[in-house]
Amino acid sequence: MKPKLIIGIIAIVGFTSLLMYNFGNSISTYVNFEQASDMNSAHVVGSWDDSKDHGFSMETKRFTFFMKDEAGNVRRVVYPKSKPNNFEQADRLVVIGKMQDDVFYADEMLMKCPSKYNNAEDAQFEKASAANTL
Repeated sequence: MKPKLIIGIIAIVGFTSLLMYNFGNSISTYVNFEQASDMNSAHVVGSWDDSKDHGFSMETKRFTFFMKDEAGNVRRVVYPKSKPNNFEQADRLVVIGKMQDDVFYADEMLMKCPSKYNNAEDAQFEKASAANTL
């Protein structure tokens, strides 16, 4: 075999292995805060606990709030950016980061806002149901 062919095959195998390794690490499932404490990076789904303090600190340049996960655990979340515009309207939050002690340090945050189409679909369904019963 030619040396160029051998080097090419080794490069392709190495690149494919690196790609598969990185892809495997990027796939993440949703967990609760208890499970996230054992992980380096986790996606936690929950809702904002508006009964507790929240706010942006000018000194630390961080937004902090409390979040209740789907298992009912409430933890403080520290987000290194300002409060997102639609934070109060979100019915679900996804925070991506890691737990340290009892605090979740989020690198990213996604808001799941209620769809404006849900009410329209419900109204159409009710109209269709009422028409069928007549």
